[in-house]
Amino acid sequence: MPLRIHLKPFERLIINGAALRNGERSTNLLIENTCKFLRESEIIPESGADTACKRLCVTLQLIYLADHPMEADDLLVRQSMEILRGMPTSAPYLVAIQDELANKQYHRALKIGRELVAYERSLMERLNSAATDAA
Repeated sequence: MPLRIHLKPFERLIINGAALRNGERSTNLLIENTCKFLRESEIIPESGADTACKRLCVTLQLIYLADHPMEADDLLVRQSMEILRGMPTSAPYLVAIQDELANKQYHRALKIGRELVAYERSLMERLNSAATDAA
């Protein structure tokens, strides 16, 4: 079943390692076969990985786009352990990511990674709010 992707003007897209940029107008692409792709809105650049969960997502992006390089496994385990120590409630997300990676569902693992980033953000907002209320 083909996948339709709508690109905004000048939006970037990575397909099988090729970086593409849309022109001045919105465009619809129809992907008719299996490929690896990430939209610009889904990409966390290394420079923007300012939290442990975002760094984990950058590693997941590498795993997804680079055919799961072996050196990324060790890094992913270390990052997961760091996150677990600081945020034990993240365990269900980390287990789900590992399950998807074991099943070679790299895009799904990346999606769960983005959910983990959102969860981390919500915890940080609650902590900041509680600190503000206490002051």
